[in-house]
Amino acid sequence: MSVNKRRSPFLANLDMYRKVPVDLLEGSKQGSLISWIALLVMIYLVVFETRDFLSSSLQTDLTLDPSKDLRVSVTFNITMLDLSCDFATIDVVSFLGTKQETNVTKNVQKWAVNAEGVAQSVVHRNKRQHDIRLSDAKVTKTIEELHDNGVHAVPLDTKTLQFALKEHEFVFIDFFASWCSHCQIFAPTWETLAEIMDDAAEQRMHSQDYKEHDYQYAKTLELPVFVGKVDCVLHNTLCSEQEITGFPTVRLYINGERYPTDYWGHRDVYNMMMFLKIAEDNTKGPARIAHAEGIAKHRMNITDDEKEWAEKLSHQHHNTDNKVPSAEWNATEHPGCRLSGFLLLDRTPGHFYVHAQSPNHAMSPYMTNVSHIVHHLSFGDDRLFHNAPKVTSLPRPPNFDESTRPMNGNTYVTKDLHEAYHHYLKLVSTNLYSYQIVQSSQLSYYATDQAPEAKFIWDLSPISVTYRLKTRRWYDYITSLMAILGGTFTVVGMLQSGIRAATTRSRRSQPQQRPRG
Repeated sequence: MSVNKRRSPFLANLDMYRKVPVDLLEGSKQGSLISWIALLVMIYLVVFETRDFLSSSLQTDLTLDPSKDLRVSVTFNITMLDLSCDFATIDVVSFLGTKQETNVTKNVQKWAVNAEGVAQSVVHRNKRQHDIRLSDAKVTKTIEELHDNGVHAVPLDTKTLQFALKEHEFVFIDFFASWCSHCQIFAPTWETLAEIMDDAAEQRMHSQDYKEHDYQYAKTLELPVFVGKVDCVLHNTLCSEQEITGFPTVRLYINGERYPTDYWGHRDVYNMMMFLKIAEDNTKGPARIAHAEGIAKHRMNITDDEKEWAEKLSHQHHNTDNKVPSAEWNATEHPGCRLSGFLLLDRTPGHFYVHAQSPNHAMSPYMTNVSHIVHHLSFGDDRLFHNAPKVTSLPRPPNFDESTRPMNGNTYVTKDLHEAYHHYLKLVSTNLYSYQIVQSSQLSYYATDQAPEAKFIWDLSPISVTYRLKTRRWYDYITSLMAILGGTFTVVGMLQSGIRAATTRSRRSQPQQRPRG
């Protein structure tokens, strides 16, 4: 009881809101004016504070990359300005030095591009990149053994090639390089084909009598097909003029004009013979190759099943590829290719590159041009990126789209040989289904024996950028309102007290006039 009695006076005297008797309050015009000013200030601040509470702002946070994905998707649309779809290849290599995937074509499509950069209607999907027979297994002799009875595939240079095209209706040429392993494997098969053409010419001449000095010339005229070869190492200029980009390139000329397409079939004698026979049938000229076909069938021991299969392949090749180009478009003069699709890359530093490659050809370094246009290049799931506004309420920061696609629309043209652009890409992950890219490009120079490559080198940043909407808590808003009301009232009260004190002191300092008596 004694304790409660001691605490009661303290509790009774606790009063932070004591009232001043109304009789002691005095109103004034000055106080009324300051009160209106205080009220307007309060209303103004409350309105803006409420608007700020109801709005949200985009906040950027930097954190360590939390992604647990094992792969990164890259979507691209790139036009190679001077590289045929027959050779355009994409490979992916990690910085560990191993190829992640070779000739990544399952998610890549190719379109041939004309001189104006317009994609053609035919889609190339890994076209002509299948494995073909590189030589005829039935040719067992080496090239040296075949040359014991003379060279039948005639070596040509610029002048002799023009002479052969002028003198012969059908001219079949093997453009090769002495250092090319595919060419070395193919050489005995090509020499055997030339021998068969010589045998066919000799058999046609048995019924006629020739003098000895006229025999060779007459034999040359009787050739069903003139078979020759051009060493592009010795005759670099000639091969450049003929636009030879890979070795060996087997090309047919009819009446001095290049056949619409090169030979892409199996490199055995009978398949090449069927290719020539169908080409002759398309010209609707006199049948001269049929006799050589019979000799080839007998010499190479071709069965009826093999003959039927070779005919089907040759007809398919001519029907799909040997359409004569129109006068407006010559694909051999402007072999462009548009590559479009996506790759799944390991989440490690590495690069993917576009280059000229064929499992059946050795590419010519001085004829490889990897100038290109990047229509689109982005990292991350492109579909989720475009559907992000439907999935999340997060707005995109200003210039965010441009930062994820900095190379779109850029053109990279090399003007000299043995050059290629390399692109260095620093990838920064975000929570908006795309990677921001810091990009730089430089022109790289290659050795004369190396084919240039258009490289896209990427490196993942360990830092991730996270965007979030920042909003204010309700208790923060209430606290701000109380601060506005109490602070305004206090500040204005202090201002009013200061004005009143200054006015009072001014009145006291003025001398009082005494009344006259």
